[in-house]
Amino acid sequence: MQIALTYNLKEKDETKPPDYFSEFDSPETIEAIINALKKRGHFVKALNVNNCDLFSYFKKNHVDIVFNIAEGYQGKFREAQIPAILDYLNIPYTGSNTLCLTIALNKALTKKILKSENIPTPNFQLFKKDNEELNPQLKFPLIVKPNFEGSAKGISLSSVVWDKERLSSQVKEIMNRYKQEVLVEEFIEGRELTVGVLENGKTTVLPILEIDFSNCKKSGEYFYSWRMKEYQGNIELGLIPNFYCPARLDNETETKIKELALKTHQVVGCCDISRTDIRLGKDNIPYVLEINPLPGLNPRESNFPLMAYAAGIRYEELIEAILISASERNGLIE
Repeated sequence: MQIALTYNLKEKDETKPPDYFSEFDSPETIEAIINALKKRGHFVKALNVNNCDLFSYFKKNHVDIVFNIAEGYQGKFREAQIPAILDYLNIPYTGSNTLCLTIALNKALTKKILKSENIPTPNFQLFKKDNEELNPQLKFPLIVKPNFEGSAKGISLSSVVWDKERLSSQVKEIMNRYKQEVLVEEFIEGRELTVGVLENGKTTVLPILEIDFSNCKKSGEYFYSWRMKEYQGNIELGLIPNFYCPARLDNETETKIKELALKTHQVVGCCDISRTDIRLGKDNIPYVLEINPLPGLNPRESNFPLMAYAAGIRYEELIEAILISASERNGLIE
């Protein structure tokens, strides 16, 4: 197949905020995907959408399908921008469509859909102004997040607040920094889990990954913050979580969580691949925090490949499975 790989390259730019490029992909990830596709006999052209005119390229060059991992440029609908261009040009691509990607990046809208489908998710309030009154039904502690960000951007130790004064301060800070609405939800104290769904001829829920922060006491952080994701493994900073895959769960809880992840994948409308973040509360209720239809694919560090490896799927097979799923869905192969 003639394949174009669309991506945003992670760069260094001291004029940008520290987390500006967090969602973008490293050269290691790009090279790994290219090599995996080439080993399967495909011709691959890599396109960094940061500096590529996609309209001009695709008008001049034929591709059978696009392997899309691009996060887009900017704004509330950025993850849907590249698929929207490809839809306009009638070019098939891997992964979810524009509607799904738009919904999933909107945390509050996703949670409304989850609640309508009776999928447990923390109670929340969307702040459109920084002086809004808190819904008295919400219980502290609360966690404050930008509503349209991924890769834990805007989430730090100070995001968890225990009173109205700290809540007001944090909402104002996030609103000023990210220029967007702010999601405030009840913080679920419990175990951090993430679950991958892969459509590879059939829909497969991968082994659950548990992230244990008990070794991170030096950092003071006990959940997936931006620092935890960005500097994961840094002993000096104390950001050294343990990973268990499969997660340390009894069979009944494991089954319940996998069913929730699959249902979330389906109701949000994901295609080919997704990763759902879940907190297992002390009440043993699994709460869906959010879903990522564009999970990271770094072969060493990203959660999704780790879950695939635990299922006995090699990296090359994982990339090919995504491609085949999208090809079958678009009628390129039978």
